[in-house]
Amino acid sequence: MSSPVLRRQMAKDLSFSQLAWGAWRLRNSADIRNTGDILELIHACLDAGITTFDHADVYGGYGCEVYFGEALAKAPELRRKMEIITKCGVALVKDTRPDHRINHYNTTKAHILQSVENSLRNLATNHIDMLLIHRPGPLMIADEIAEAFNELRRAGKVRHFGVSNFTPSQFNLLQSRLDVPLATNQVECSVLELAAIFDGTFDQMQQNRIHPMIWSPLGGARLFNTENDVAAKRLRPVLERMRDKYALPGIAEVAIAWLLHLPCQPVPVLGTMKAHRITCATQSCNVQLDRQDWFEILVAAQGHPVP
Repeated sequence: MSSPVLRRQMAKDLSFSQLAWGAWRLRNSADIRNTGDILELIHACLDAGITTFDHADVYGGYGCEVYFGEALAKAPELRRKMEIITKCGVALVKDTRPDHRINHYNTTKAHILQSVENSLRNLATNHIDMLLIHRPGPLMIADEIAEAFNELRRAGKVRHFGVSNFTPSQFNLLQSRLDVPLATNQVECSVLELAAIFDGTFDQMQQNRIHPMIWSPLGGARLFNTENDVAAKRLRPVLERMRDKYALPGIAEVAIAWLLHLPCQPVPVLGTMKAHRITCATQSCNVQLDRQDWFEILVAAQGHPVP
């Protein structure tokens, strides 16, 4: 049974669901065989209150957007019920990109503008709710990105902008060139990846009242493969005990509830392709972890007491 999913106000005129669904596994999942399966998954998300769908142009070797868009084209009425995020700036060597000789980052104005045109076509939509620069690069020119953002905003092709995997200083650099606030920074975080909690990333988000997005909130499934993972093995019994204490379906829901307890109020991005796991995940949303339980999980994650 699903639980109420709250909203996160990302901008004055844009809110996201408290949990988002991510498309990065869409083309390599045994659970997704055709566009009908994608539509079932979309409906499962919407029925559970998850309205935010996270993409990137490079997901699935530049194929996930297309796959999702083909499904959306069969049910275009669903578009007004969702928020679509996509990312650009990572350039991979693929047959579909014959001019790419090496994997690299491209945040030039021309690349951003062309990437958005591709994404609009691929996703069968006339606008993107939020565009993220996928990764910062050493050749990133903030003024050029700002020019691209301003042009896309004026044209109505992108409503809001954010970044992904940016450090606080990189975030500040780009923000200093923009006329409108960046709306998020999507970074990796989980009980097995704690850096963003301690390196200033989430401090900056809270300071600016920005909700970060979180990718890989379950540690890339490491939590479920404890045989050769010392940290996961240390965490597993604590998470299982919390699962029972809070009457949650599994340890995944405990791990998500732990992230939702962070004061920056993040939006974790779910990677599951199974409808029942989406429903289960929403049960994380109405759990208020006891502070000492939260720290017990942190101690297990770090492998040592707090100082």
